Amino acid sequence: MTEAWHEAADVVVVGFGAAGACAAVEAAGAGARVLVLDRFTGGGATAISGGVVYAGGGTRQQARAGVADTVQAMTGYLREEVGDAVSAATLRRFCEQSAAMLAWLEERGVPFDASLCPHKTSYPTDRHFLYHSGSELSFAQVAAPAPRGHRTHARGASGRLLYARLATAARAAGAEVRVQARAHRLVTMDGAVVGVECRTLHGAPAWARSGHRILHRWSVKPGIYLPALGRALHRPVAGLERRYGRTLRIGARRGVVLAAGGFVFDREMLREHAPGHRGGLRLGTPGDDGSGIRLGTGVGAATGHLDRVSVWRFLTPPSALAGGLLVDRDGRRVCDESRYGAAIGDAVLRCPDRRAWLLADAALLAEARRQVRRQASWFQRFPAWWLLTVGRVRGRSLAQVARRAGVDAAGLAATVREYHAAADAGRPDPAGKPSEAVRPLRRAPYSLIDVSIRPRIAVPAPMLTLGGLRVDEQTGQVLRPDGSGVPGLYAAGRTAVGVCSRSYVSGLSLADCVFSGRRAGRSATAEDRGGVHAHRD
Repeated sequence: MTEAWHEAADVVVVGFGAAGACAAVEAAGAGARVLVLDRFTGGGATAISGGVVYAGGGTRQQARAGVADTVQAMTGYLREEVGDAVSAATLRRFCEQSAAMLAWLEERGVPFDASLCPHKTSYPTDRHFLYHSGSELSFAQVAAPAPRGHRTHARGASGRLLYARLATAARAAGAEVRVQARAHRLVTMDGAVVGVECRTLHGAPAWARSGHRILHRWSVKPGIYLPALGRALHRPVAGLERRYGRTLRIGARRGVVLAAGGFVFDREMLREHAPGHRGGLRLGTPGDDGSGIRLGTGVGAATGHLDRVSVWRFLTPPSALAGGLLVDRDGRRVCDESRYGAAIGDAVLRCPDRRAWLLADAALLAEARRQVRRQASWFQRFPAWWLLTVGRVRGRSLAQVARRAGVDAAGLAATVREYHAAADAGRPDPAGKPSEAVRPLRRAPYSLIDVSIRPRIAVPAPMLTLGGLRVDEQTGQVLRPDGSGVPGLYAAGRTAVGVCSRSYVSGLSLADCVFSGRRAGRSATAEDRGGVHAHRD
């Protein structure tokens, strides 16, 4: 049966965040006619992100900051984080292309800066734009550490500017962007993907299009912090789509690129693939509903790492808190406290009842309080205030503070003795904490700060999904379970398995969006099956 196309393009890109925009730039730059579809108005999770891109191996910003870094060092560290999510060859290629990737972004108007953050933080203030965004210092024996978190140079959450510049670049390259168009089916012919069927609000009453745009925008931030309110605000958006959307079938002569984000906003997919994750702040937008992944599986695509959900529990800022001791209810050490928040979150999730506390003494607590004002951005100040005040119990001795927190006092005392004995003898920290973060904890009173991960806690843990469709790592072509490719179908960003699908550090997802988006855009233009012609019904 031949599909009746309303129109056709060479390449159709589904989703207009960082990955979709990069795919569009590359495909249009190769001379293809590119049509981008986005359910809302573009941006996705990129536009509400911190705008951090993980890059190294000798970027221009690193050189200006006096930072020495090599591809070998970057690869050595990321191998510890990435594991088997991608092959060693792909990881090496990602690192080799890293500095050039950042320069490519700069050429398209994305600004970066060499101001180096001097302290450990989860996200630097507007004074600093280059920082250790992962756990590099904790792996110094494996690979020489270097700051590789390149924050887009903008005030506040920098992702807005990163997305805006990429969107402008995609349009300047010749890509046509259709907003308020929700892709719901891939069209196939003889096993190949040849087009996309979507529901579009193009032609709907102006008030309906405006209402759809405004209500979606209003629902995004509440959807992160107050999920029930976000769902209520977004319900009319779906209603407008059902009532006023019309079907549009678009042929794709060369290929379709799926770049529609992850599935952190789809409760059914989370329940099926990652049932142990609940109660966190869902980092994304209502567009991160797994629709891109379902489009792929609907035509026989394989998936991977759908059980990998990154849950963050940041201890810093203030940076002094990295000097505390993270313990479980038995008083046992949980992990190196200077690690990135995703690694700490994973460790806390493995604790009994997901309960964990950070031990601090009076000196460390006083220093942490002094640091908050200069080290924390506005959105980091409430979590820091809560940790340092309401979220802790206090005791004149280790035994007393343990009893008040419900932590085993004997276990806590043994952990503190082991910690101090290693430090006093000049031995490495038992949990691998870098020596510069090791602090004596001997000055009463003591505090145990609650950093548990559980629903209805005052400072929930942010989370995002990492898995997606399996792809050929050379081309980005979507794969079937038997390893064969789905002709005409590509995937990128969090719709695909990628560099950050096992473990996340700040900036690695956006860097992978650029890497995989460009790959998919280039590959899609190389395939021309012919036989797909635009004609009206």
